[in-house]
Amino acid sequence: MGLIGGIVLIVCGLLCIPALVAQKSPQAAEQLKKLAPVQGWIGLIVAIWGLWGIISAVMTLGWLSTWPLWWITNLAGNVMSLLLGIILGYGMIQQYALAKASDAVKAKAEETYKKLTGAQSSLGIIGIILGLWVVLYNLVLQRIFTI
Repeated sequence: MGLIGGIVLIVCGLLCIPALVAQKSPQAAEQLKKLAPVQGWIGLIVAIWGLWGIISAVMTLGWLSTWPLWWITNLAGNVMSLLLGIILGYGMIQQYALAKASDAVKAKAEETYKKLTGAQSSLGIIGIILGLWVVLYNLVLQRIFTI
């Protein structure tokens, strides 16, 4: 979860809260509408990226003793990427990953998706805040801690 990961979190967070963004800035709302056709692909890619990031964080568990703040930030950012990616890319996930799944798996996926969409705005705001933290950490704090 580097600088690009933080920016991706911010964008995904903004895509998850279009109503709140539209109230604050009509221009931003127009730009988000332009991204709507590719929102599913963005979500699918971000979900896969988040899942890989979680696996990588678990594989580098030893960093927790050396760089605990970075490891926690990395894990939290990747979990949030996975959640926001699932929300944004559920249609694509349903089309490609769940197409041949059993009815029980499809029902569980739909139940999970409904829970996530219930908290979509909150997760979007958390994603934006976490994305800003990741960007700040990469631009400023990481250089301070490594000196």
